[in-house]
Amino acid sequence: MLPKYYEFFCPVKILSGRKALSNLPYELSQLGSTKCLIVTDKGVVGAKLIELVKTVFADSDCVIGAIFEDTPVDSSNRVVNEIAKIYKANSCDSIVAVGGGSAIDTAKGVNIVISENTDDLLKLQGVDRIKGPMEPFIVVPTTAGTGSEVTTAAIIYNEDARVKMAFMSHKLYPNIAILDPEMTRTMPPRITAASGMDALTHAIEAYYCLQKNPVSDAYAAAAIHLIRDNLPAAVEHGDNIEARMAMANAALLAGMAFSNSMVGIVHSLAHACGGVAHVAHGIANSILLPFGMEYNIDRVPDYLAEVALLFDPTLQEKNSKQLAQKAVNAVRDLAIQLNKLCDLPLTLSQARVSEDQLEKIAQVSINDGAVTYNPEDVTYDEALAVLKKAF
Repeated sequence: MLPKYYEFFCPVKILSGRKALSNLPYELSQLGSTKCLIVTDKGVVGAKLIELVKTVFADSDCVIGAIFEDTPVDSSNRVVNEIAKIYKANSCDSIVAVGGGSAIDTAKGVNIVISENTDDLLKLQGVDRIKGPMEPFIVVPTTAGTGSEVTTAAIIYNEDARVKMAFMSHKLYPNIAILDPEMTRTMPPRITAASGMDALTHAIEAYYCLQKNPVSDAYAAAAIHLIRDNLPAAVEHGDNIEARMAMANAALLAGMAFSNSMVGIVHSLAHACGGVAHVAHGIANSILLPFGMEYNIDRVPDYLAEVALLFDPTLQEKNSKQLAQKAVNAVRDLAIQLNKLCDLPLTLSQARVSEDQLEKIAQVSINDGAVTYNPEDVTYDEALAVLKKAF
Protein backbone atom coordinates (compact mmCIF):
# COMPACT_ATOMS: atom_id res chain seq x y z
CA MET A 1 0.00 0.00 0.00
CA LEU A 2 1.38 3.39 -0.98
CA PRO A 3 1.79 6.03 1.74
CA LYS A 4 -0.29 9.18 1.30
CA TYR A 5 2.95 11.17 1.08
CA TYR A 6 6.65 10.36 1.11
CA GLU A 7 10.05 11.84 0.30
CA PHE A 8 13.20 10.14 -0.94
CA PHE A 9 16.55 11.81 -1.49
CA CYS A 10 20.09 10.55 -2.05
CA PRO A 11 22.44 12.84 -4.03
CA VAL A 12 25.60 10.73 -3.58
CA LYS A 13 27.54 9.76 -6.70
CA ILE A 14 28.48 6.07 -6.44
CA LEU A 15 31.60 4.48 -7.92
CA SER A 16 31.53 0.71 -7.45
CA GLY A 17 33.87 -1.97 -8.72
CA ARG A 18 37.43 -3.21 -8.87
CA LYS A 19 39.97 -0.37 -8.99
CA ALA A 20 37.24 2.18 -8.27
CA LEU A 21 39.67 3.73 -5.78
CA SER A 22 41.89 4.91 -8.65
CA ASN A 23 39.25 7.54 -9.46
CA LEU A 24 39.69 9.31 -6.11
CA PRO A 25 42.13 12.09 -7.15
CA TYR A 26 40.14 12.86 -10.30
CA GLU A 27 36.88 13.12 -8.37
CA LEU A 28 38.53 15.42 -5.83
CA SER A 29 39.79 17.66 -8.63
CA GLN A 30 36.27 17.80 -10.07
CA LEU A 31 35.10 19.06 -6.69
CA GLY A 32 37.72 21.82 -6.83
CA SER A 33 40.06 20.28 -4.28
CA THR A 34 43.86 20.39 -4.32
CA LYS A 35 44.67 19.25 -0.76
CA CYS A 36 42.62 16.71 1.19
CA LEU A 37 42.54 15.61 4.80
CA ILE A 38 42.20 11.84 5.27
CA VAL A 39 40.31 10.63 8.35
CA THR A 40 40.97 6.98 9.20
CA ASP A 41 41.90 4.66 12.07
CA LYS A 42 44.74 2.42 13.23
CA GLY A 43 43.07 -0.74 11.95
CA VAL A 44 42.88 0.64 8.41
CA VAL A 45 46.49 1.81 8.62
CA GLY A 46 47.59 -1.57 10.01
CA ALA A 47 45.89 -3.35 7.11
CA LYS A 48 47.98 -1.16 4.77
CA LEU A 49 44.87 0.23 3.10
CA ILE A 50 46.12 3.79 3.46
CA GLU A 51 49.13 2.77 1.38
CA LEU A 52 46.69 1.89 -1.40
CA VAL A 53 45.12 5.33 -1.07
CA LYS A 54 48.50 7.05 -1.16
CA THR A 55 49.41 5.16 -4.33
CA VAL A 56 46.50 6.56 -6.33
CA PHE A 57 47.72 10.12 -5.62
CA ALA A 58 51.14 9.44 -7.17
CA ASP A 59 50.50 11.23 -10.48
CA SER A 60 47.88 13.68 -9.28
CA ASP A 61 47.92 17.44 -8.81
CA CYS A 62 45.72 16.87 -5.77
CA VAL A 63 47.77 16.00 -2.67
CA ILE A 64 47.18 14.61 0.80
CA GLY A 65 47.53 17.51 3.23
CA ALA A 66 47.28 15.46 6.43
CA ILE A 67 46.23 12.04 7.66
CA PHE A 68 44.46 11.56 11.00
CA GLU A 69 44.75 7.88 11.92
CA ASP A 70 43.67 7.83 15.56
CA THR A 71 39.89 7.68 15.17
CA PRO A 72 38.57 5.57 18.09
CA VAL A 73 35.79 2.99 17.86
CA ASP A 74 33.34 5.36 19.52
CA SER A 75 34.59 8.65 18.13
CA SER A 76 33.78 11.67 20.26
CA ASN A 77 33.12 15.38 19.96
CA ARG A 78 36.60 16.07 21.32
CA VAL A 79 38.23 13.99 18.58
CA VAL A 80 36.16 15.83 15.96
CA ASN A 81 37.23 19.21 17.32
CA GLU A 82 40.89 18.10 17.32
CA ILE A 83 40.75 16.97 13.68
CA ALA A 84 39.10 20.23 12.62
CA LYS A 85 42.13 22.08 13.98
CA ILE A 86 44.44 19.82 11.93
CA TYR A 87 42.36 20.54 8.83
CA LYS A 88 42.77 24.29 9.29
CA ALA A 89 46.45 24.10 10.25
CA ASN A 90 47.28 22.24 7.03
CA SER A 91 45.13 24.46 4.78
CA CYS A 92 43.11 21.49 3.54
CA ASP A 93 40.14 22.04 1.25
CA SER A 94 38.41 18.63 1.25
CA ILE A 95 37.82 15.59 3.45
CA VAL A 96 38.26 11.91 2.58
CA ALA A 97 37.01 9.32 5.06
CA VAL A 98 38.68 5.93 4.73
CA GLY A 99 37.25 3.43 7.18
CA GLY A 100 34.10 2.13 8.80
CA GLY A 101 31.23 3.94 10.45
CA SER A 102 33.29 5.66 13.13
CA ALA A 103 35.76 7.20 10.67
CA ILE A 104 32.96 8.28 8.33
CA ASP A 105 30.83 9.79 11.08
CA THR A 106 33.89 11.52 12.51
CA ALA A 107 34.64 13.02 9.11
CA LYS A 108 31.04 14.23 8.89
CA GLY A 109 31.49 15.88 12.29
CA VAL A 110 34.69 17.56 11.12
CA ASN A 111 32.84 18.87 8.08
CA ILE A 112 30.20 20.37 10.36
CA VAL A 113 32.79 22.15 12.52
CA ILE A 114 34.72 23.49 9.51
CA SER A 115 31.72 24.51 7.43
CA GLU A 116 29.90 26.17 10.31
CA ASN A 117 33.12 27.86 11.47
CA THR A 118 32.56 26.79 15.06
CA ASP A 119 34.98 25.62 17.72
CA ASP A 120 32.76 22.90 19.20
CA LEU A 121 30.67 20.23 17.48
CA LEU A 122 28.22 20.10 20.40
CA LYS A 123 26.81 23.48 19.39
CA LEU A 124 25.28 21.88 16.29
CA GLN A 125 23.69 18.74 17.77
CA GLY A 126 20.25 17.87 16.46
CA VAL A 127 18.35 17.89 13.18
CA ASP A 128 18.87 20.39 10.35
CA ARG A 129 21.09 22.70 12.37
CA ILE A 130 23.64 23.05 9.56
CA LYS A 131 23.08 26.09 7.34
CA GLY A 132 26.22 26.80 5.32
CA PRO A 133 27.75 25.00 2.33
CA MET A 134 29.84 21.95 3.22
CA GLU A 135 33.43 21.15 2.25
CA PRO A 136 34.00 18.59 -0.55
CA PHE A 137 33.65 15.14 1.01
CA ILE A 138 34.39 11.65 -0.35
CA VAL A 139 33.96 8.36 1.49
CA VAL A 140 35.89 5.13 0.89
CA PRO A 141 34.29 2.44 3.11
CA THR A 142 36.53 -0.32 4.46
CA THR A 143 33.66 -2.19 6.10
CA ALA A 144 30.34 -3.28 4.62
CA GLY A 145 27.74 -2.39 7.19
CA THR A 146 27.07 1.15 8.29
CA GLY A 147 26.00 2.61 4.95
CA SER A 148 27.24 5.95 6.29
CA GLU A 149 28.60 6.73 2.84
CA VAL A 150 25.01 7.42 1.71
CA THR A 151 23.26 8.66 4.86
CA THR A 152 22.25 11.97 6.39
CA ALA A 153 23.35 11.05 9.90
CA ALA A 154 26.49 11.20 12.02
CA ILE A 155 26.56 9.46 15.40
CA ILE A 156 29.17 10.96 17.72
CA TYR A 157 29.92 9.98 21.32
CA ASN A 158 29.58 12.70 23.96
CA GLU A 159 32.35 11.87 26.43
CA ASP A 160 30.93 13.99 29.24
CA ALA A 161 27.31 12.82 29.02
CA ARG A 162 28.33 9.25 28.02
CA VAL A 163 25.71 9.08 25.27
CA LYS A 164 25.82 8.81 21.49
CA MET A 165 24.54 11.98 19.88
CA ALA A 166 22.82 12.22 16.51
CA PHE A 167 23.56 14.94 13.97
CA MET A 168 21.19 14.84 11.01
CA SER A 169 20.99 16.94 7.88
CA HIS A 170 20.77 16.42 4.12
CA LYS A 171 23.96 18.49 3.98
CA LEU A 172 25.81 15.55 5.59
CA TYR A 173 25.54 13.40 2.48
CA PRO A 174 29.02 12.84 1.04
CA ASN A 175 29.56 14.01 -2.52
CA ILE A 176 30.90 10.63 -3.62
CA ALA A 177 31.06 7.06 -2.29
CA ILE A 178 33.77 4.78 -3.65
CA LEU A 179 33.18 1.03 -3.23
CA ASP A 180 36.28 -0.99 -4.03
CA PRO A 181 36.44 -4.65 -2.93
CA GLU A 182 40.17 -4.33 -2.19
CA MET A 183 39.26 -1.94 0.62
CA THR A 184 37.08 -4.53 2.42
CA ARG A 185 39.01 -7.70 1.58
CA THR A 186 41.18 -7.58 4.73
CA MET A 187 38.26 -7.31 7.16
CA PRO A 188 38.53 -10.05 9.81
CA PRO A 189 35.67 -12.60 9.87
CA ARG A 190 34.01 -11.29 13.03
CA ILE A 191 34.01 -7.68 11.84
CA THR A 192 32.70 -8.84 8.47
CA ALA A 193 29.86 -10.66 10.24
CA ALA A 194 28.99 -7.78 12.57
CA SER A 195 29.12 -5.26 9.73
CA GLY A 196 26.89 -7.43 7.58
CA MET A 197 24.33 -7.82 10.36
CA ASP A 198 24.43 -4.05 10.83
CA ALA A 199 23.48 -3.66 7.15
CA LEU A 200 20.74 -6.28 7.55
CA THR A 201 19.33 -4.37 10.52
CA HIS A 202 19.26 -1.17 8.44
CA ALA A 203 17.43 -2.97 5.62
CA ILE A 204 14.85 -4.73 7.81
CA GLU A 205 14.06 -1.76 10.03
CA ALA A 206 13.82 0.42 6.91
CA TYR A 207 11.27 -2.05 5.53
CA TYR A 208 8.83 -1.67 8.43
CA CYS A 209 9.48 1.68 10.12
CA LEU A 210 7.12 4.63 9.89
CA GLN A 211 8.67 6.48 6.94
CA LYS A 212 8.91 3.40 4.69
CA ASN A 213 7.99 4.05 1.09
CA PRO A 214 8.15 2.14 -2.22
CA VAL A 215 11.57 3.53 -3.12
CA SER A 216 13.18 2.69 0.21
CA ASP A 217 11.46 -0.72 0.09
CA ALA A 218 13.14 -1.48 -3.23
CA TYR A 219 16.60 -0.66 -1.89
CA ALA A 220 15.96 -2.55 1.37
CA ALA A 221 14.74 -5.64 -0.46
CA ALA A 222 17.78 -5.64 -2.75
CA ALA A 223 20.05 -5.35 0.29
CA ILE A 224 18.34 -8.26 2.05
CA HIS A 225 18.79 -10.48 -1.00
CA LEU A 226 22.49 -9.64 -1.28
CA ILE A 227 23.11 -10.22 2.43
CA ARG A 228 21.17 -13.50 2.43
CA ASP A 229 23.25 -14.82 -0.45
CA ASN A 230 26.69 -13.44 0.36
CA LEU A 231 27.32 -12.69 4.04
CA PRO A 232 28.30 -16.22 5.15
CA ALA A 233 30.62 -16.54 2.13
CA ALA A 234 32.28 -13.19 2.89
CA VAL A 235 32.84 -14.28 6.51
CA GLU A 236 34.15 -17.73 5.67
CA HIS A 237 36.19 -16.79 2.60
CA GLY A 238 37.53 -13.28 3.00
CA ASP A 239 39.26 -13.33 -0.39
CA ASN A 240 35.99 -13.93 -2.21
CA ILE A 241 35.92 -10.67 -4.17
CA GLU A 242 32.42 -11.26 -5.51
CA ALA A 243 31.02 -11.73 -2.00
CA ARG A 244 32.93 -8.68 -0.77
CA MET A 245 31.58 -6.57 -3.62
CA ALA A 246 28.04 -7.82 -2.98
CA MET A 247 28.25 -6.94 0.72
CA ALA A 248 29.66 -3.48 0.00
CA ASN A 249 26.71 -2.82 -2.28
CA ALA A 250 24.28 -4.32 0.24
CA ALA A 251 25.50 -1.93 2.92
CA LEU A 252 25.14 1.00 0.54
CA LEU A 253 21.63 -0.02 -0.57
CA ALA A 254 20.51 -0.52 3.04
CA GLY A 255 22.00 2.88 3.91
CA MET A 256 20.03 4.55 1.14
CA ALA A 257 16.88 2.82 2.40
CA PHE A 258 17.11 3.64 6.10
CA SER A 259 18.37 7.17 5.54
CA ASN A 260 14.96 7.89 4.07
CA SER A 261 12.63 5.53 5.94
CA MET A 262 14.55 5.66 9.24
CA VAL A 263 15.12 2.94 11.86
CA GLY A 264 13.45 2.01 15.13
CA ILE A 265 13.76 0.17 18.44
CA VAL A 266 16.70 -1.99 17.43
CA HIS A 267 18.86 1.02 16.66
CA SER A 268 17.73 2.99 19.70
CA LEU A 269 18.72 0.07 21.94
CA ALA A 270 21.96 -0.52 20.01
CA HIS A 271 22.96 3.15 20.29
CA ALA A 272 22.33 2.95 24.03
CA CYS A 273 24.34 -0.26 24.34
CA GLY A 274 27.22 1.49 22.64
CA GLY A 275 27.00 4.59 24.81
CA VAL A 276 26.55 2.81 28.14
CA ALA A 277 28.40 -0.49 27.68
CA HIS A 278 30.62 0.25 24.65
CA VAL A 279 29.22 -2.63 22.61
CA ALA A 280 30.26 -2.32 18.97
CA HIS A 281 27.28 -1.10 16.96
CA GLY A 282 27.15 -4.00 14.51
CA ILE A 283 27.31 -6.56 17.30
CA ALA A 284 24.56 -4.79 19.26
CA ASN A 285 22.33 -4.66 16.18
CA SER A 286 22.98 -8.32 15.40
CA ILE A 287 21.95 -9.37 18.91
CA LEU A 288 18.91 -7.12 19.16
CA LEU A 289 17.45 -7.41 15.64
CA PRO A 290 15.29 -10.54 16.12
CA PHE A 291 13.98 -9.24 19.45
CA GLY A 292 13.10 -5.86 17.91
CA MET A 293 11.31 -7.62 15.05
CA GLU A 294 9.30 -9.69 17.53
CA TYR A 295 8.40 -6.54 19.44
CA ASN A 296 6.81 -5.10 16.28
CA ILE A 297 5.07 -8.23 14.97
CA ASP A 298 1.61 -7.32 16.25
CA ARG A 299 1.79 -3.82 14.76
CA VAL A 300 3.29 -4.61 11.31
CA PRO A 301 2.79 -8.34 10.65
CA ASP A 302 2.24 -7.84 6.91
CA TYR A 303 5.53 -5.99 6.42
CA LEU A 304 7.48 -8.58 8.39
CA ALA A 305 5.73 -11.33 6.43
CA GLU A 306 7.11 -9.72 3.28
CA VAL A 307 10.58 -9.77 4.85
CA ALA A 308 10.18 -13.53 5.42
CA LEU A 309 9.46 -13.99 1.73
CA LEU A 310 12.56 -11.98 0.85
CA PHE A 311 14.55 -14.61 2.74
CA ASP A 312 12.60 -17.56 1.33
CA PRO A 313 10.07 -17.00 -1.49
CA THR A 314 8.88 -20.63 -1.21
CA LEU A 315 7.22 -20.17 2.20
CA GLN A 316 3.54 -21.15 2.09
CA GLU A 317 2.07 -19.81 5.35
CA LYS A 318 -1.14 -17.81 4.82
CA ASN A 319 -1.27 -16.19 8.26
CA SER A 320 0.73 -12.95 8.26
CA LYS A 321 1.79 -13.21 11.89
CA GLN A 322 3.04 -16.78 11.46
CA LEU A 323 4.91 -15.75 8.32
CA ALA A 324 6.36 -12.74 10.17
CA GLN A 325 7.73 -15.11 12.80
CA LYS A 326 9.51 -16.92 9.95
CA ALA A 327 11.35 -13.67 9.26
CA VAL A 328 12.51 -13.56 12.87
CA ASN A 329 13.57 -17.20 12.63
CA ALA A 330 15.54 -16.51 9.42
CA VAL A 331 17.48 -13.72 11.13
CA ARG A 332 18.17 -15.94 14.15
CA ASP A 333 19.33 -18.77 11.91
CA LEU A 334 21.73 -16.43 10.10
CA ALA A 335 23.10 -15.14 13.42
CA ILE A 336 23.62 -18.71 14.66
CA GLN A 337 25.44 -19.58 11.43
CA LEU A 338 27.72 -16.57 11.90
CA ASN A 339 28.28 -17.47 15.55
CA LYS A 340 29.55 -20.88 14.43
CA LEU A 341 31.79 -19.32 11.77
CA CYS A 342 33.39 -16.55 13.85
CA ASP A 343 31.94 -16.56 17.38
CA LEU A 344 29.70 -13.54 16.76
CA PRO A 345 27.84 -12.94 20.07
CA LEU A 346 24.21 -14.03 20.23
CA THR A 347 23.31 -12.37 23.55
CA LEU A 348 24.13 -9.15 25.36
CA SER A 349 25.85 -11.09 28.13
CA GLN A 350 28.16 -12.66 25.52
CA ALA A 351 28.92 -9.09 24.39
CA ARG A 352 30.03 -8.33 27.98
CA VAL A 353 27.04 -6.23 28.96
CA SER A 354 26.42 -6.62 32.69
CA GLU A 355 22.90 -7.12 34.00
CA ASP A 356 23.15 -4.01 36.17
CA GLN A 357 23.65 -1.90 33.01
CA LEU A 358 20.31 -2.87 31.45
CA GLU A 359 18.24 -0.24 33.27
CA LYS A 360 20.57 2.55 32.19
CA ILE A 361 20.56 1.28 28.61
CA ALA A 362 16.75 1.21 28.60
CA GLN A 363 16.56 4.75 29.94
CA VAL A 364 18.99 6.08 27.34
CA SER A 365 17.24 4.20 24.51
CA ILE A 366 13.83 5.80 24.97
CA ASN A 367 15.42 9.23 24.53
CA ASP A 368 17.15 8.17 21.31
CA GLY A 369 15.79 9.75 18.13
CA ALA A 370 15.52 6.41 16.31
CA VAL A 371 12.74 5.17 18.58
CA THR A 372 10.49 7.94 17.22
CA TYR A 373 10.12 6.07 13.93
CA ASN A 374 9.38 2.65 15.40
CA PRO A 375 5.87 1.51 14.39
CA GLU A 376 5.06 0.44 17.96
CA ASP A 377 5.44 2.91 20.83
CA VAL A 378 8.25 2.06 23.26
CA THR A 379 8.19 2.80 26.99
CA TYR A 380 11.04 2.37 29.46
CA ASP A 381 9.52 -0.85 30.82
CA GLU A 382 9.07 -2.27 27.32
CA ALA A 383 12.63 -1.37 26.31
CA LEU A 384 13.93 -3.03 29.48
CA ALA A 385 11.86 -6.14 28.75
CA VAL A 386 13.40 -6.45 25.27
CA LEU A 387 16.88 -6.04 26.74
CA LYS A 388 16.25 -8.75 29.33
CA LYS A 389 15.13 -11.14 26.59
CA ALA A 390 18.31 -10.36 24.67
CA PHE A 391 20.52 -10.69 27.74
